[in-house]
Amino acid sequence: MAVINVEHLKKEFSYYRKETGLSGSLHNLFHREILTKEAVRDITFSVEKGEIIALLGPNGAGKTTTLKMLSGILYPTSGRALVDGFIPWERRNEFKRRFSIVMGQKNQLWWDLPASDSFYLNKCIFEIDDQQYIRTVEELSELLAVRELMSVQVRRLSLGERMKMEILAALIHRPEILFLDEPTIGLDIVSQQKIRSFLKYYNEQEKTTIILTSHYMRDIEELCERGVIISQGQVVYDGMLSGINHLMGDKKVITLKFSEDISPKQLAPFGRIRECRCREGVLELPREGLRKTMADILSGLPVEDFTVTEVPLEESIALIFRKEAVS
Repeated sequence: MAVINVEHLKKEFSYYRKETGLSGSLHNLFHREILTKEAVRDITFSVEKGEIIALLGPNGAGKTTTLKMLSGILYPTSGRALVDGFIPWERRNEFKRRFSIVMGQKNQLWWDLPASDSFYLNKCIFEIDDQQYIRTVEELSELLAVRELMSVQVRRLSLGERMKMEILAALIHRPEILFLDEPTIGLDIVSQQKIRSFLKYYNEQEKTTIILTSHYMRDIEELCERGVIISQGQVVYDGMLSGINHLMGDKKVITLKFSEDISPKQLAPFGRIRECRCREGVLELPREGLRKTMADILSGLPVEDFTVTEVPLEESIALIFRKEAVS
């Protein structure tokens, strides 16, 4: 059963064109040119209970605006949305208890206080039972490996430690829906991995519905099976991430190692050359007819070893972005 339903959602922002200089300011005072920006236009999708989906798109595509509308921060220009049976922008207290939103570039914790004080504030806001609160904080702080940092001022924590605290604060009231907007932005590889592992485990245990935006493809590949791709405010793909490569031409990437130096001229007849240097080469080949092409390569070139992989997900998604931008 779908816990999030979005139908023809649209959001426009109006702003003024500002001319430079004193004369321009005087002119704008009496004659302002109003411009309109369509941040989101006519998007429709749904999310099942317990599902983790990726909301993907280039900068300015409308991902954050969509999350803000689904969490009730922004009112839409038109369209409908139901989140766990509630209209988000009505901002009912019952709805606020059902979700949390974590934005990687915004803080919800008090900067000069220990994270534990912010947790306790959330406990009071959501009227959480004392025993449940203690149990939740102990469990999540252990899973996120931040128990020893609870009494440290937030401003003295590293970026990775702060983000773990932000996620912990968002889960104090055990929300059924979690919106994550770039939760690993700016973090090192180890911190990213720990947060991904935690989110995957938490989703499996609590069946929390999660919508995730991220420009790190490792986040997407490890956590999500399905992706909704937005370009220029519109949904251009909604389906399994594994199907994106098929959509973009069903290609394979062949990495070859040779026993002697090979020139691009020798590789060119077999497929599109991605890389060629001395005794290594990388080709892009269609999946159809792959066996025959590989047999020709093995019989015609001094191959020592080879590997066959999918086209990287980020490349296929970037190709979708480029095609939509051109169209």
